[in-house]
Amino acid sequence: MNSYATIHQGPDSAACENDTAVREFASLVSGCGLVRLSTRSKISLSGKDRVRWLNGMITNKVRDLAPGQGIYAFVLNAQGHILGDLYAYNRGESLVIDTDQSQSEKLLEIFRRYIIMDAVTLANLSDECATIGIAGPKVREVLRAAGITFEKLGSLQSVDIAWQGLPLSVVRSDHPVIESYEIWSTPEHASVLSEALANSGASSVGPAAIELLRIACGIPRYGQDIRERDLPQETEQLRALNFEKGCYIGQEIVERIRSRGKVHRKFTGFEVMGPAPLRGAKIQCQGKEVGEVTSTASLPFPGGTQPVALGYIRREAVVAEQSLEAGQARLRITELPFTAAFPNR
Repeated sequence: MNSYATIHQGPDSAACENDTAVREFASLVSGCGLVRLSTRSKISLSGKDRVRWLNGMITNKVRDLAPGQGIYAFVLNAQGHILGDLYAYNRGESLVIDTDQSQSEKLLEIFRRYIIMDAVTLANLSDECATIGIAGPKVREVLRAAGITFEKLGSLQSVDIAWQGLPLSVVRSDHPVIESYEIWSTPEHASVLSEALANSGASSVGPAAIELLRIACGIPRYGQDIRERDLPQETEQLRALNFEKGCYIGQEIVERIRSRGKVHRKFTGFEVMGPAPLRGAKIQCQGKEVGEVTSTASLPFPGGTQPVALGYIRREAVVAEQSLEAGQARLRITELPFTAAFPNR
């Protein structure tokens, strides 16, 4: 759907789209959902200095990655603010960075700036690699039915296999709630692969359902929930940090925050009582601004749809008895993920 139609759709169209998203979300959490991840970009790093160089660029530890293993990490500036996020995989003869398409040119520009005397070569693989996502409690059943078999993978582990004579890479995601995988193939074979998975029991899902799943799991998105003004520990994504590795850009700030024990605000979830606040709405407590809403959604809970939000809250306001407001709604801080959205968990 083009942007004009999205902006100007009527209430009936919006309701229909929401119903579709909820139905597709249900297939993700109770069956198996399939999506073409066309907004992902891949960047290859080759050259003898690639491991040492990338280890000095990002917040997680690349140096000890075994072939076939990956990590999640941030790229910071010298002030410790987040310039982007990414996954980095050891592919044997190269490292592969997986990030959102909206960040790829920015990250490439940053990387090129810091390659000085290093034997590191960057290559944008986005036009050479198609990514298909498949997730849900029945995902392994569907993969087996499609003839895609492999040994059990741990979080962010990958394996190269042959399927019907075609080379594929299967990557186990680090999804916090449901079992999920990415399958990397050449663009010309992606349609055949998607069709085989659909014929084996996977249901196609769209971006709206994926967004519901993201918010239900409490996964922040860079550019929306994670911004350049944010500090790593504020995001609660400690999986992106390694406190035992060597120096990297922004490490001094990260270590200073760790040694002091906390930051002033944290990323969290909110249950919403009343109309869902707009993204960017300020959260008030007794007339004082204490936070900000960064994402909202209406999730299917057992008792009906429930508005929820993601955002930041000052730590002094994280007290159960305090009343929080955003727009015309009252908010209640809740742990992530929103477990009521996953009845089969």
